[in-house]
Amino acid sequence: MERADNDRAGLAGQRFIAVVKRDCPTCQLVVPVLQGLAASGDGFVIYSQDDPNFPEGLSVVDDTELEHSFDLGIDTVPTLVRLEDGEETSRAIGWNKGDWADLTGIDDLGAGLPEHRPGCGSKSVEPGVAEVLQVRYGDTGLRARALEIPGEQDPMEACFDRGWTDGLPVVPPTPERILRMLRGTRRDPQEVVGMVPPNLVACTVERVAINAVMAGCKPEYMPVVLSALEAALDPDFTLHGLLCSTCFTSPLIVVNGPIAKRIGMNSGLNALGQGNRANATIGRALNLVVRNVGGGRPGEIDRSTLGAPSKYTFCFAEDESDPEWEPLSVSRGVPRGEDAVTLFQGEGVQGVMDQRSRTPEELTRSLGACLLAVCHPKICEWAFAVLVIAPEHYAIYRDAGWDRHRITEALHAAVLRPGEEVIRGAGGLAEGVAETRAEELVPKFPPDGLELVRAGGRAGLYSAILAGWPGGRAHEESHPITRRIKP
Repeated sequence: MERADNDRAGLAGQRFIAVVKRDCPTCQLVVPVLQGLAASGDGFVIYSQDDPNFPEGLSVVDDTELEHSFDLGIDTVPTLVRLEDGEETSRAIGWNKGDWADLTGIDDLGAGLPEHRPGCGSKSVEPGVAEVLQVRYGDTGLRARALEIPGEQDPMEACFDRGWTDGLPVVPPTPERILRMLRGTRRDPQEVVGMVPPNLVACTVERVAINAVMAGCKPEYMPVVLSALEAALDPDFTLHGLLCSTCFTSPLIVVNGPIAKRIGMNSGLNALGQGNRANATIGRALNLVVRNVGGGRPGEIDRSTLGAPSKYTFCFAEDESDPEWEPLSVSRGVPRGEDAVTLFQGEGVQGVMDQRSRTPEELTRSLGACLLAVCHPKICEWAFAVLVIAPEHYAIYRDAGWDRHRITEALHAAVLRPGEEVIRGAGGLAEGVAETRAEELVPKFPPDGLELVRAGGRAGLYSAILAGWPGGRAHEESHPITRRIKP
């Protein structure tokens, strides 16, 4: 603020400011006009963004550091600003003979020049520059504690040393990168998204942006990351329980709606694998928030016996290319065409390969047999799973006219087991349900314990089972959460 006040004081004797750059045809065009204004002796200063010798023969202020352009909020050059007592009263952008004449009060200004020419982009708003100038000359609005890294220390190694990583390298969260990330959302940087377990630390949008930077996100991913975090912090998702469990599980993110294509998410070939930046970094950002804000670190509150690669990241988009298919988000109450994120307590990928089934009934029995293995073949009713159906398997259902509801209903029927087969001790296996249920038909999953998602490449008679967390044994205690994505 003090620097800005000093700048205004220095302009008290000026009436006009022109901001130009040599690398602009319109700025070259208006040089005669600038020469005339300078000769009038009417309090005129020129700021040049790229060459302190342009325009030649005139007194020019070197603005190659872009400080003055930043203070003036210049988006386009040339810009002519009128001042009264050091305060701006009006401005003309680009070259418009009438606007410049009105601004200066000189009717024949620019005689012989065309009536209008558009200007060029100011160097102060070039990609990546605006954030640098904001950090250098303005108030960033950032409130997170700044960490000074000695010049001889590698910033990436500094992140490792402080335990900010998931074991892979992270992008150092410089103020410029954080500001750039925050431009991906309309939300206030200091808005509290929620209290992140296990330490129940208030997490602001700014803190999410910091971890999104470290994860390698683009700014346009921020709405998805924020909505995924909100879903994870819903009490019914039981994130704390997921963290401290000895199980394998971590948050699994499924994205629906136009935003998936807009930000380049993968719902097709290798959708559950590596290689897609959005898929990889959105899930990673959520896990880094849990680690770095909430304190959910392996070996501390994270007590997973074995863990899983999904603890790095587990995120993909659903294939919504078939208009006859009801997307996951729609099945969970979000209107078709709206952006949404669904969080499931998931773990790794159990592949299903069936190259022989040709009818929906055959395929259902085959998928059902594989689904029985979730958690353990004899663990029933508190097992949960997401079944990812790839295009070639889905085509068998689609061609027979089976929709989401019918497939789900048939799969539940396919995994209904005679109690005598799944009671404790049956088949020589100690695991199982209580012996008193020997005469019952026992469902593998609770009624809402199996979700279907379409994804995958067009070639290959495969599907995948993403097993869920058995720790939330009742739906009212723990279940998937769906949230609309807010900008």
